[in-house]
Amino acid sequence: MEAYLTDLLTALAVVLNGAPQGLLALSLGFAAFPTAVAFLIGAAGSLAFSSVATISFQAETIAVAGKLGRNVRERLSIVFWGALFLLVPSILGLNEKIVEIIGPVIVTSMMAGVGIMLALVSIDMMESEKFSGGVSMVVALAAWFVTFDLAKTIIISVAAATVVYNILKKSGKVAAQNLIVDENREKFTFGNIEWKIWRNPKMLASALALSCLNIGANISFGKITGSIANADANIDHLAIYSSLADMGSSFLGGGPVEAIISGTASAPHPIASSVLMMLIMAAILLLKLLPVVGRYVHSSAIAGFLFVLGVFVTFISNVQAAIALAPAAQGPFGFSPWGMVIGITVIASARWNPFYGLLTGFAVKLIFGL
Repeated sequence: MEAYLTDLLTALAVVLNGAPQGLLALSLGFAAFPTAVAFLIGAAGSLAFSSVATISFQAETIAVAGKLGRNVRERLSIVFWGALFLLVPSILGLNEKIVEIIGPVIVTSMMAGVGIMLALVSIDMMESEKFSGGVSMVVALAAWFVTFDLAKTIIISVAAATVVYNILKKSGKVAAQNLIVDENREKFTFGNIEWKIWRNPKMLASALALSCLNIGANISFGKITGSIANADANIDHLAIYSSLADMGSSFLGGGPVEAIISGTASAPHPIASSVLMMLIMAAILLLKLLPVVGRYVHSSAIAGFLFVLGVFVTFISNVQAAIALAPAAQGPFGFSPWGMVIGITVIASARWNPFYGLLTGFAVKLIFGL
């Protein structure tokens, strides 16, 4: 009995961690109600494949989709097509083969570039409401350096920023700029996807960028979750149900989900805890409870967590891995040709998108015959 209670409490902790990132999705126009479909598909996929890997709201994917799409329809289309582009090689069992061809140095460099992109997005969010945004940033940095725990960082920083924002709003010192939720979209909607994506090269490249990001996330986050649970996390299986989840959600107007490093992996029954977490989140979304929270939380409340995630987790860990994976320097240019591969991949991913990062990094790799 105690083991099952631990499963439940662990699942609830992961739900609590995901909720503020769901608010980020709401701030970018994604609807909460249809996103429940993604969590139901995730739960079914986890059971079908006996997979410990959990999918949930993930700030990286949400922020990148928001940056690449100019409006809600574009963002939904990018998520849908990006998931479809990833689904095909996943069914064929080619994900890890693709990474092997591109090379782990380029993939980790791409993820480092995404970290920079997240940090820049977080600064824009902080400046959207400087009081609560500033509190979010300071508290998140303090929480991170004290705990080195992302779950505690997001919960503490969002709570502090929300309290400050609502106090200042009540006293009239800041304008009421809470998350605007379009109630008309909080249902299953259709006609959200641009089917003739080949007519829009920018959207096509953005969808490929999201596919590249999710390949990297599935491998890194999926493998880490598997190692915590002492289980083999099959990346192709994970990519199949995470892609189907994104396709189902975006088709109906909902937001993207992604593999996460999940605390459910440490539960006594990691698969059961993971499935329970996804079912609880689906229930919250179907009951339309997340938009209710959004009425009291400013989008700047997640700025601090996003900065920590971008700089201290995504960028630092991946750029360090890329440098460690590259051969030792043999010339005057840092790590010689490999240094240029890392540099161009990071910058192109951060400035434009992860797909361009992979392309430019792979091109430089070919030029030097590495």
